[in-house]
Amino acid sequence: MNRFFLPTIFASFLVLTSCKEEKKQDQTQTETKESQTETAWQKPDKDAKTYAELSIRKGDDWKPEKFGGGEFMNVDSLQLPEGHSDHAYYIRYEGPGWENSQVGFRFYLDWRNAIDIWGKKEDTIVLPYVGQENYEDYHHDSGWGQDILKAGKSVGLGGYGRYMNDSVAHFRNVGNTIASIENSENKSSVFIDYDDWVTGEDSIDLDATFSIYPEGRFSKIDLKPSAEIEGLTTGIVKFEDIPLTEKKSEDGEWGYIATYGTQTLVNDEDQLGMAIFYKTSEVEKIQEGPHDHLVIFKPTKSTVSYYILAAWEQEKNGLASEEEFVQSLDEHLNTLQENGKLN
Repeated sequence: MNRFFLPTIFASFLVLTSCKEEKKQDQTQTETKESQTETAWQKPDKDAKTYAELSIRKGDDWKPEKFGGGEFMNVDSLQLPEGHSDHAYYIRYEGPGWENSQVGFRFYLDWRNAIDIWGKKEDTIVLPYVGQENYEDYHHDSGWGQDILKAGKSVGLGGYGRYMNDSVAHFRNVGNTIASIENSENKSSVFIDYDDWVTGEDSIDLDATFSIYPEGRFSKIDLKPSAEIEGLTTGIVKFEDIPLTEKKSEDGEWGYIATYGTQTLVNDEDQLGMAIFYKTSEVEKIQEGPHDHLVIFKPTKSTVSYYILAAWEQEKNGLASEEEFVQSLDEHLNTLQENGKLN
């Protein structure tokens, strides 16, 4: 009896010890995972002048379903999962966002590739707190402001695609898309790398960079195609009864297109000004598309650059009229003529 009793006790001890070790190992792995999650991202300093972020559902296998609760976690980079499309609610407010004290933008990180505008009533960093509790709340007025632009089928303000067959081809057929963000003292940036973007009979890679600086209502956008294609384009969403304004610098090296009027989601009286500044040597033509006022670039393998600008009347210390908006655009155009850049 004792001969069998001692080995049984010993065996039980081994099982218990093994279970404790496994439990301890699991607990350590969990703590490590949670530690990585907690230290992977920190909210920006309260005195930060610029900010960019990319935020995905935490602890959740990706599924193309609408938002059903749960927490988000910020990441430095993200490879889009296969099958990702619009309104999947996997990414907080549908893509990366970037801002300074005056303005903010967000990018639809899916086939639409449009850029939307954050109308800001506060001159502080707000994006870490947007869309956390209720996915749809940023579409409605709040203390900090709201999402204000209805992009629809357009490229929004400064999104991009390829103009062909009398319409803009967006990014429905891409082999792989990787997005990443970077914050530094003097600027914040979003990087989008596309592999195998197929339009018509052509396939290219495209690198896009969005940068924002401590001062100004603008963001700089750089596009670097791997091969020459006709029709690479950006633009501004069109609204009925909102005319397009065009102007070039005195030396003819820079130009802008702009719109101003009741073109927001807020109400029928709310005023918004939008503009794109471009280098004339890089542009083939300005063209009306079905949904956009388009700036179409010349075929090139070199980087093309442009600036987008948004001025909302409810912005703190903002531009109060169309006259002030146009005056601001002309000042920016003079700066570009003198310095070749805004930043």
